[in-house]
Amino acid sequence: MGTPDFAVPSLQKLVQNNFNVVAVVTQPDRPKGRKKQLAAPPVKEAALQLGLPVLQPEKLKVSGVEEILNYNPDLIVTAAFGQILPKELIEYPKFGCINVHASLLPEYRGGAPIHKAIMDGKKETGVTIMYMVEKLDAGDMLSQVRVPIEENDNVGTMFAKLGEAGSNLLIETLPRLINGDIQPKPQDETKVTYAWNIKREDEQILWNRSARELYNQIRGLHPWPVAYTSLNDQVMKIWQAQVLREEGEGEPGRIIGISPQGIDVQTGRGVLRLLEVQPAGKKAMSVADYVRGVGSSLAAGMRFEAERGVSRNE
Repeated sequence: MGTPDFAVPSLQKLVQNNFNVVAVVTQPDRPKGRKKQLAAPPVKEAALQLGLPVLQPEKLKVSGVEEILNYNPDLIVTAAFGQILPKELIEYPKFGCINVHASLLPEYRGGAPIHKAIMDGKKETGVTIMYMVEKLDAGDMLSQVRVPIEENDNVGTMFAKLGEAGSNLLIETLPRLINGDIQPKPQDETKVTYAWNIKREDEQILWNRSARELYNQIRGLHPWPVAYTSLNDQVMKIWQAQVLREEGEGEPGRIIGISPQGIDVQTGRGVLRLLEVQPAGKKAMSVADYVRGVGSSLAAGMRFEAERGVSRNE
């Protein structure tokens, strides 16, 4: 049971290692892109390529449980599935229901652990395999692996790294689980933190924060859902940036330099250089292309601001 790219390697490794995958459960197809055309989840595409039956219940509690139990599963593996599993599903399989979660639990329970770890400036994260329980990501842990977050990593690169690390950990863990060679370890409830799904206010750039914090926010939202700001009352998405200077103060959001190399913006502490931007109604582009296109209408001294009507509690 899984949905995004992160879950695909786990499915593929299960098949490659001769586990009998009797069915794959994923979220329904959803509208995607500007044209809002229905698109299949990555796990569905992978399952069809492997010739596996695919179930796509809108809500498990309403329509999916009986259909899944008809397959009489010995084990259920979930990885970023996107729905809470009902008790009757969790308790049915002989070997239990386990989850491949993209964090070092008990840190970052919830739906956006990869985004949050990068946005928080963490130097490492990882994957935890644990038993599923009715409480969010709170089950006893079976195994864990650590994965570094490099300076230039973003959500896209970490999804790939953690998806691969999680699939390898799963294949290492399953034989020990089935043979009864693992002692499950309870999570330390005093160390629990949460990574809730990303909201619109999480994407908004507040220029009074430091250049380092904003850099982490931007790469922690790249390539989706992408951080944004506002210039001349027009929303602009910021796809890539770099920390130009860690120190120095001035008016947050003020443009202090423009060149083909980037747009240099003063932050609450330090200077952030914008490298790739997406003006309203346009595609993402390099700053060199953007500067060439707007000409003299962009000048030093102009100021990026928060979008009106959207606030964020610090």
